[in-house]
Formats: sequence, C-alpha cells, structure tokens
Amino acid sequence: MSAETIAATGKILGSLLYSPPHSEQVQSLIQWLQSGQWEQDWPYGESEHLQPIAALLGKSTQDSETQEEAFQRLFVGPYALPAPPWGSVYLDRESVLFGDSTLNLRKWMRLHGIETHQVHAEPEDHIGLMLMMSAWLAENSPALLEEFLATHFFPWAFRYLTLLEQGAVHPFYQGIAQLTQTTLAGWKDECSLAAVVHELYR
Repeated sequence: MSAETIAATGKILGSLLYSPPHSEQVQSLIQWLQSGQWEQDWPYGESEHLQPIAALLGKSTQDSETQEEAFQRLFVGPYALPAPPWGSVYLDRESVLFGDSTLNLRKWMRLHGIETHQVHAEPEDHIGLMLMMSAWLAENSPALLEEFLATHFFPWAFRYLTLLEQGAVHPFYQGIAQLTQTTLAGWKDECSLAAVVHELYR
C-alpha cells in the first residue's frame, strides 16, 4: 500500500469529517477544495468520477442551510443524526456508542501501544478519527495499517458514507462523502487483506 498517499488523504478527509468548517485547519482545506486545484493531484479515482465531486464541492448554494449548520446537523445534533459517524452504531446489534466493536478497537490499540490524545471524550471509532488514525499508522506503523483497515474500518465505513451522502443535503458534504468513498475504495484495492465481513445493523 502507498503509505504516503494514505497518510495525505487520510489527514485531509479525517479533518473535514471531524472538525467544524470554522476551524482554522478546515477553513484552508475547504478553500483548497472549492478552488478545484486538488482534482488533478488526488491519487484515487478516475477523472470522470472526480469531476462531478469537484462540481459539488465548488457549488455555491443559496439554500437556507449554511456549511456550519450542515456540519451541526450531520455530526453534532441535537436531533437524530441521519448518518451517525461512529462505527459501533453499524457493527453492534444495539447500535450504541462505545459498543463491543469500539471496545475491541481500544483493545487492539492498547495491544500495539497506540494512544490517542483527544480533547473530547469521543469514541475512537468516529469516522474522522478513523481516517486520521489510518494516516498516523501509514506514517508511524505501516505494518499495522492493513489489519486496522480490514478489521476495524472497512467493515462499516462504506455503509456510513452511503448514508452520509443520502442525508447530507448540502452539496459540500455530499461531495466529501463521495470523495471519501472513492478514496477508501482506492485504499481497499491496495490492501492485501480482505475486509472482515460483519452484519450491519443500520
């Protein structure tokens, strides 16, 4: 697998799916994506797939929902999220936070001496954190990356991204959902391990 491209794309997409649009780091990423300059350099996806994504990301909308409001609705609440961004919602029969799949991920991280330094008490299987964890592993422990992806991330990520795209409404987050799907499909093609098959509960 290409550790360099996974690290770069994981950091970008993880930040966009974890931090609000007004945060300094994400603001610069949004400006870059809306400029369209990223398309020719993105390492995953064919041009015919990336062009409509670029159109969504660069679309100026007159809708009542701002980008900030869309992030709040999709990732924070207070109302039910159309696509909850935590893996255990999809992998655990009760669709709960901090479910067995989250505990299994924690156990795996402890086994390999991986620590997280989160400001908030967020479950480790948040989509943004999982993307950034992929980037960190690619840079620091590449031998563990494929096991992490095949066992803890790929089994639920594509289902989540499908629901995110359906529920996003705002074109920017529709585009981010599609770009992340395309990117993870590229990662999966490079992965020598088959993704573990789990029954999904959402």
